[in-house]
Amino acid sequence: MTRRSYNVLFKAVDRDNIYLVLVEGEPVAFKQSLLNEEKGKLNPYSEVSKAHAKKLVKSHEKLLASTLDTGSYNKLYSFKHVVNGFAVHTSPSQAKKLKNGPGVKLIEKDRGIKVMTSYTPELLGLPQGVWAEKGGEKNAGEGIVIGFVDTGINPFHPSFAYDSLNPFISNISHFCGSCEGGPKFPTMSCNGKIVSAKYFSAGAQTDPTFNASVDLLSPFDVVGHGRIAVYKAIYPSLGTVTDLVAAIDQATMDGVDILTLSIGPDEPPDDTLTFLSVFEIFMLSARKAGVFVVQAAGNHGPDIYSVVSYSPWAVGVAASGTDRSYSCTLILGNGQRITGVGLSGPSFVLGDLQYKLVMAKDAVKANGTFPRTTAYIDECQYPEALDPFLVKGSIVICTFSTGFLDGTSSLTAIIDTARDLGFMGFAFLANSSLGDFIAEPIPFSVPGIMIPRTNNSEIVVRYYEQQTHRDKRGIVTKFRGTAAIGEGRTASYKGRSPVVSRFSSRGPDFVDVKRNPTDVLKPDILAPGHQIWAAWSPMSTLDPILSGSNFALLSGTSMATPHIAGIAALIKQQYPSWTPSMISSAMSTTAVRHDNQGESIMAEGSDLYSLYPSTPFDFGAGFVSPTDAIDPGLVFPSEYEDYMSFLCSLPNTDPQIVETATGGSCSIQSFDNPSDLNTPSVTISALAGARVVRRRVQSVSSKAESYLAGVVPPEGVRVEITPPWFTVSPNGIQDLEIKLNGTKVLDDYSFGEIVLTGSLNHVVRIPISVWPVLIA
Repeated sequence: MTRRSYNVLFKAVDRDNIYLVLVEGEPVAFKQSLLNEEKGKLNPYSEVSKAHAKKLVKSHEKLLASTLDTGSYNKLYSFKHVVNGFAVHTSPSQAKKLKNGPGVKLIEKDRGIKVMTSYTPELLGLPQGVWAEKGGEKNAGEGIVIGFVDTGINPFHPSFAYDSLNPFISNISHFCGSCEGGPKFPTMSCNGKIVSAKYFSAGAQTDPTFNASVDLLSPFDVVGHGRIAVYKAIYPSLGTVTDLVAAIDQATMDGVDILTLSIGPDEPPDDTLTFLSVFEIFMLSARKAGVFVVQAAGNHGPDIYSVVSYSPWAVGVAASGTDRSYSCTLILGNGQRITGVGLSGPSFVLGDLQYKLVMAKDAVKANGTFPRTTAYIDECQYPEALDPFLVKGSIVICTFSTGFLDGTSSLTAIIDTARDLGFMGFAFLANSSLGDFIAEPIPFSVPGIMIPRTNNSEIVVRYYEQQTHRDKRGIVTKFRGTAAIGEGRTASYKGRSPVVSRFSSRGPDFVDVKRNPTDVLKPDILAPGHQIWAAWSPMSTLDPILSGSNFALLSGTSMATPHIAGIAALIKQQYPSWTPSMISSAMSTTAVRHDNQGESIMAEGSDLYSLYPSTPFDFGAGFVSPTDAIDPGLVFPSEYEDYMSFLCSLPNTDPQIVETATGGSCSIQSFDNPSDLNTPSVTISALAGARVVRRRVQSVSSKAESYLAGVVPPEGVRVEITPPWFTVSPNGIQDLEIKLNGTKVLDDYSFGEIVLTGSLNHVVRIPISVWPVLIA
């Protein structure tokens, strides 16, 4: 094909994409005439609400029919409850026409989404604290509905099974969800603990990679990722923002109290502010409807500017480890014990304590027809490469090599090889030429151990070579080394905790794809998210090594997020009238910044196994403390109008763009700076000279209390609080003026905090993150 003809062919291609379209007109939840007519809280399933929803759907269909060519599009969803819009599958040329259609406010190409979680209740002090106060574990979170937008659920899992002797009975009359059936998910699966289950697949089904054999069209979870309502919006093959926002719209319409988003767009939008993407607007609208929105901060750490939770109306959760660890031991014939990782039983059988130690490369068939690559020689990926006589009944050394670097090799293949050839066990060693690797506890169906540090693996290799006899050609003539694998399933509780996990995304927050910083603290808070025991789908489509398992040790900010959702449910149960911002404020101002050794929280760094002192850009306000959060003393309330003032005060932003995207108004009083948003933190991305930041606190104590303001100033900044002390009565309001004055120009952010100490022992902490710069 000539270059000329190739270009002609390329230009002729106009592949269809999914586009999210927001249009003018009020959705059901915010239609003032409906609120007036129903004289109270809106019922989305009332006849007047359904009539308005039907009217919106017809308007979407009319717009498409009048704007686009017949047969050129497929409408996937109409969004009606918290946002007025739709999702359409069409070509870029048709989308361009739609952009100029009547009433169209915003059109955005779907960017796709990704998934971002026994012991943690004890770590968080729940059994003796908040749970005990609520009458025990069974009553904790009573009457609160948590909506999970994720990969679905396995209704037959023991964690969610119905117990006829101990049924779940709860007053959730405010919730209107239903149970949607399908493959592996009968409609009777909703049983009192699972109160609703639905799936959203119209977006995913437009992609040719969608595979109905594994991407089951039901709420059933084939991946494994209070009373819970399930909204499945991601599949093993793919996920779309279209299905995600459809789930958010439905969950809010159903009446969930808390919305948990362990999935979301993995990168910032290309052509708009991070705060104004369609996904963020849906979360803002859910927040406007009174839903507490909690979101995974992302798994792109430890790089800075890596958070994917941007907006102040959603609580972005960072992940930490716990003090629990699982270690395994390789016991060499000379008595040396090498520590590693592996959730497997020991290799001891019938009193035999030691077994022949064989390195895979020394057991490769001399005359085999397979390629001499590392996968065959070093990595134990192919059983046909090894001599069964040499490896059967032995502990075989497999080596981390290039196949594991590029993702073509797997531990699953090692286990299959071990099982096929009758290994007594395997030791998976770090490669000195490639360096250390990260080893997570994974259940092995045969005795196995991962030794991820090169200094330890070198000890094993040195012993092996000392005990192995070779001829002049280097071929082994006798294996004299022996080894055994110890028990790896016993937990130890002696580690430093919490430590910010290496993968957990870091701040500072940013306003656009160029990573220009903005005056919002992200992440918001830290919770356990590393090596968390969680319910798992036995199908385990994406992780064959966990196939058949009902539980798995999982890591990710997606594991940390449900912890915050659960704690929010406990607070909401205690204080039903509290708004989402009051709940998030209670967790933030009472979070702790020291670990179980009494030292400042550390964070894992870029170098494997390295630690550095963490900052609010690693842990937000700190590590969540449920017992303290239930009695914070003061809270920092923010409502929808405040978020609009925040958006309208963003520098270099056209208020018209904000109004068009959100449907709100910038005509109300705007803030002097975005940093005036009433959050329980102060973040200034460029402090040139002096700035006054305003905050308003509300007492949630049952008694009047006096507070004294103290400051730990950031380097290069002088901080003054007015008034320096105050007394506030129950439900009373106190305005605070925080003056920050740069005293030294720095080349990065510096950190401090404001501490409000109450006479009734309440302590309210407000982190400060400031970058002092030259005065323009």
